[in-house]
Amino acid sequence: MWGFVTATAVAAVMSLGVVAQADAQAAPRGAGAKPTVVLVHGAFAESASWNGVVAALARDGYTVVAAANPLRGVAADAAAVSTLVGAIKGPVVLVGHSYGGAVISAVQQAANVKALVYVAAFAPEVGETCLELSGRFPGSTLAGTLAPPVALPGGAHDLYIDQQKFPQQFAADVAPDQARLMAATQRPVTDAALGEKAAHAAWKTLPSWSVYGSADRNIPPAALDFMAKRARSTAQVIAGASHVVMVSHPREVAAVIEQAAQGAR
Repeated sequence: MWGFVTATAVAAVMSLGVVAQADAQAAPRGAGAKPTVVLVHGAFAESASWNGVVAALARDGYTVVAAANPLRGVAADAAAVSTLVGAIKGPVVLVGHSYGGAVISAVQQAANVKALVYVAAFAPEVGETCLELSGRFPGSTLAGTLAPPVALPGGAHDLYIDQQKFPQQFAADVAPDQARLMAATQRPVTDAALGEKAAHAAWKTLPSWSVYGSADRNIPPAALDFMAKRARSTAQVIAGASHVVMVSHPREVAAVIEQAAQGAR
C-alpha cells in the first residue's frame, strides 16, 4: 500500500538535495539579519504539515526550510538535521513537532542554532524516551488507533495511524477533507525511534519556546506542560487545539516562532 525508502537513501537525499536548497535559500547575512527557521516534522506527518506556518513566516520576511525528517531513530535523525543546519549561513531557529522535538533536542554539532521551539513536541531529558514521556501522564489515545505494524529488515517496525481513525486522533480540529489527505500522506516512524533513549538535551543550554493544544490526543497536555516547565520554555497553550496545532493554528504557531527568532538575534 505504501512505498518505502531506506534510511540510507533518505540521508543521501538530505545531504545532496535539501542541504543545497537550504544553502541556496539562506538570506544574505548582515547585521540584524533575521535567522533562518528550520522546521522538523514529527511522526505520522510530513513537511507539508508546516505549509501554513511557512506562508506566515515568509510574509514576515523569514527564510524557512522544512526538513525531511527520516523518522528512523533519534540520534540518526538528529545527525541528518545537523547536516542540514550546518549548511545554512547565519543563525538558525530550530523548530520540532511531536517526535521532531526529540530530534531537535538531540542536535549537537550545529553551533548556529540559537533557539528551540517545541510545537506539541517532546523535550526529553537524557535517558528518557518518547514512549515513556507520553505514558507518564494519562490522556494519550494513540495506541488504540495504530494500524498493524509493518515489519522491517532487522526486526524494527514501521508504525502508522489507521487512516479511518487518523482525523479524530491526530487532527480533530482540521477540516475533514484535509485531515483525510493527511492520513493518506502520513509518514511512518519506527517503533525503535519512539523507544530510543535521549543522549542529549539541547534545551538545557539553549533558550526555548513551547506551543501546544489543550485537546492533544497523542501527547497528553499534562506531559507537554511538564516538559515546557522543566525546560523553562516560554509556553503558550491554544485552547481546543489538536496535536497538529501548526495546521489548525498556523498564525499562532508562527507568532511563537517569531518570538524565538527575535530572542535569537
